Amino acid sequence: MADNEMSWLSSFCRSSSVRQVLAGMLLLGVLAACTSSPDRPPVYQREGFAADETFSRLFDAGVEETCEAARRALLSQGYRMTAEVHDFLSASKSFQPEGEVHVQIVFNVVCAPVGTEGKLAMAYVSAVQDRYALKKNPNSASVGVAALGSLSIPLSASEDSLVKVASETIPAGLFYDRFFVLMQHNLPALEDKR
Repeated sequence: MADNEMSWLSSFCRSSSVRQVLAGMLLLGVLAACTSSPDRPPVYQREGFAADETFSRLFDAGVEETCEAARRALLSQGYRMTAEVHDFLSASKSFQPEGEVHVQIVFNVVCAPVGTEGKLAMAYVSAVQDRYALKKNPNSASVGVAALGSLSIPLSASEDSLVKVASETIPAGLFYDRFFVLMQHNLPALEDKR
């Protein structure tokens, strides 16, 4: 009886379905070990909140003039305004760096008064870069012709769609510095009109 049990167990372990299940479980274990890397801190842990990484700039102008300078800076660089309120702007611009890749930058500006006299304003800016990839969804259909028998002619088509694959706030640095310089350039023109 023991020999019969051993031969059954041996044949059971040699079956391809059992080996596939065991291989799948082993693969899942390896993937789980790779994804739970303890040496990489979570993204929020890398948030510095350092004074030198600022997304803001102080301007010697009121809130309306500061936001208008920001609006003009964005428009002059090809951004399309998507929202405009007294102290808030949002604009976007699209790029296609590769054939099947689409990138969109959404730029947000908030203008806040500094002090009680309304002669100074702080501009807070942030830009989010969204990356999209082209996904092809094949569709197919077949046509049967009764007079000719069971002749089927496959007709194929595909629907392409953009799928968001990444989204990231552009880090503080030269990108924003160039924007603030252009804003500052637009402020004297606004003061001349008063």
